[in-house]
Amino acid sequence: MMGVTMAAPLDLDQLQTFITISDMGSFTRAADEVHRTQSAVSMQMRRLEERIGKPLFEKDGRTNRLTEEGERLLSYARRLLHLNRETLAAFDDRALEGTVRIGIPDDYADRFLPEIMARFARSNPRVELTVICEPTPGLVEHLKRGNLDLSIVTHSDAHAPSEVVRREPLLWVSSANHATHEEEVLPMAFGRPNCIWRRAACDVLDRMDRDYRVLFSSFSATVITAAVLSGLAISVLPECALRPGMRVLSEADGFGILPDCKIGIMRGHTARADIVDAIARHISDSLDNISVPMAEEPGGFDFAALTSAVRGRRSKPGQLVPGW
Repeated sequence: MMGVTMAAPLDLDQLQTFITISDMGSFTRAADEVHRTQSAVSMQMRRLEERIGKPLFEKDGRTNRLTEEGERLLSYARRLLHLNRETLAAFDDRALEGTVRIGIPDDYADRFLPEIMARFARSNPRVELTVICEPTPGLVEHLKRGNLDLSIVTHSDAHAPSEVVRREPLLWVSSANHATHEEEVLPMAFGRPNCIWRRAACDVLDRMDRDYRVLFSSFSATVITAAVLSGLAISVLPECALRPGMRVLSEADGFGILPDCKIGIMRGHTARADIVDAIARHISDSLDNISVPMAEEPGGFDFAALTSAVRGRRSKPGQLVPGW
């Protein structure tokens, strides 16, 4: 009986180049990033396509974009490269050790923390994470006072500069089960007066000449969410913070476009720059890979991973948010 021929394993260097092309949006820029010539990068991709047996790129005008098979491979490629780094870290006697203190607003914690913590803990099992959840202004103060090593924040030019790692639309939201948005004087639920989302929403409402009153004001995203879901108020949230039972309001409902929400990373003054650099990379990678619920059909969301090219799409008017 003839033995079964084992398929040759995928080349991790080729997969890294493939991921870089997807992230950079260009063979030329990817070649610079991986320190290879463009012809070498093209050869790597031809060999990868031959190994997969499927076309991974297709022409779109003067650019190359991923085919449907390329999109499928991208998810596997990221997981394989991450598992490779995790495996090497498990046998590295120089693995990072110690404690790192990170901050994150609770608006983002539910959606982002599980992925961030899981990725980092698997690769750095000897590092203890201490996590603080507060609004961005409080986290900025903690960084200044040396109470945090690194923080995820809502980027604002008014604060110290942050490295923007994700951008999402800021959305008007109400309860899917109430007509709160039709009230003559809009009841609003916001963060405290120094919240940049609150200032942005009030600016838009003032330009619309729409009557409103602030009914609830809180540091807690849980309180704001409860006010919206109970039908007591309308609020504004980034797309990642949408919850089951919410309805997204749009221009069709009489609500103006809000500025995008920029999510950034800020670093504190710490002697453990190696740990901070490592978790900053993990946060950036995690936020780049995490999808948000995007509307494909009325009343439904697509949970497939999104590429950066489509992440900027806005939710459809009147869209309802079902369970995760």
